[in-house]
Amino acid sequence: MKFTRRHFMGTSAAAVMAAGTMAKGKVFGANEKVRVCTIGFNGQGGSHIKEIMSRPDAEIVALCDVDSKVLERGLGAVEKATGKKPKAYKDMREVMADKDIDAVTIATPNHWHSLAAVWACQAGKDVYVEKPISWSVWEGRQAVAAAEKNGRVVMHGTQSRSNAKLIRDIKLMHDGFIGKIVHSRGYVYKTGNRKAIGHGKKSNPPENLDWTLWQGPSPDHDYLVNEGGRGLQVPYNWHWFWQYGNGEIGNQGVHEIDIAVWGHNRGLPIKAYSTGGRYAWDDDGETPNTQATSFTYEDGSMLTFEVRNLGSFPEGGQDDCSDSFFGEKGYYVRNVGFFGYDNKPISVEDKPMPESGSKWDNWFKAIRTRKPEDNFAPALAAHLSSAHIHVGNIAYRLGREVHFDPKTETFGNDEEANKLLKREYRQGFEVPQLA
Repeated sequence: MKFTRRHFMGTSAAAVMAAGTMAKGKVFGANEKVRVCTIGFNGQGGSHIKEIMSRPDAEIVALCDVDSKVLERGLGAVEKATGKKPKAYKDMREVMADKDIDAVTIATPNHWHSLAAVWACQAGKDVYVEKPISWSVWEGRQAVAAAEKNGRVVMHGTQSRSNAKLIRDIKLMHDGFIGKIVHSRGYVYKTGNRKAIGHGKKSNPPENLDWTLWQGPSPDHDYLVNEGGRGLQVPYNWHWFWQYGNGEIGNQGVHEIDIAVWGHNRGLPIKAYSTGGRYAWDDDGETPNTQATSFTYEDGSMLTFEVRNLGSFPEGGQDDCSDSFFGEKGYYVRNVGFFGYDNKPISVEDKPMPESGSKWDNWFKAIRTRKPEDNFAPALAAHLSSAHIHVGNIAYRLGREVHFDPKTETFGNDEEANKLLKREYRQGFEVPQLA
């Protein structure tokens, strides 16, 4: 059965996904452009549109957003820049049914990421999905399965895996350049728009916003406004509510934790502990603005991660977000270099860096070649990094250490923790079980 607009709009998501896999996608000619739709662009998605419009090998043929004002603004910007007005969609299910769209980029809130990616894969479209790939551990595994079962290119928006210098340096660590890595560390000390969000009261959503579609997979919650009458969850502060976001560790933190997990190279942890709180701010935000999390692996090595939105001085010549790796013979600081434990730099100028373009170069190349090695941030790597975030947050929310089984991706007999691996979905917006 093929996906059609009628099929998408007239059945539940579960029935849609049970309809069977789609065609494996087209083979692109040398001068043929990849036709892209960006879904959700009242934030990072705006950069997707700008980057894709600048490329000779791709074009924006459609835009999708649940906010009519945002949608009209985006349509106008693309038409002004290219001379062509894209198709307009409010409901991404219509995007999936459009056979003239080859690929999608997804920059919705986190709670939509996995379902949107799964739907796209099932509809035969390649995917660039913003970080984290999932809202929960279980969702991430389904996104991996969707990519594999449907032969789709799914690239994760953590960006750093396309950095040639980092590719070289992490390979050196994997090859034992500073000995076995025993401790990896990442941190995020972002401030900026991280501040108290105020207290909310129930209100009707603005006419331009489809609140039901915005919530999508999430069970229904009230639309809230703060003391000044501005939306409390929309457009940005959904990050600080558990039903939509994953806190700072799953916001900016996922970039750094992805590097930490990549460099540490141990897969998933066997236990985690996380502590902290939402300090100093008197507001309705639920996630911590200060959080310290530790992960332990089967071989006894460890990874630690810190979040602090209240500010901090830069460390080691770094900015407010970075990673360090500690081996048996020396250590590495991202963007600074390798050092021995005598603190003397270890030169790597004689170590060649691989050829690597931008994340968009890699994504579009992978779409054309269909070679897994051309996708530098595939769904499985995305899932492993994002799962760390979710496991850490579960430990934080429970206020205790949790023990995780990397083989089953569950907490064994810990029913309290297992309940947080997956959510209850709104009818018609269920992430399908594919793995």
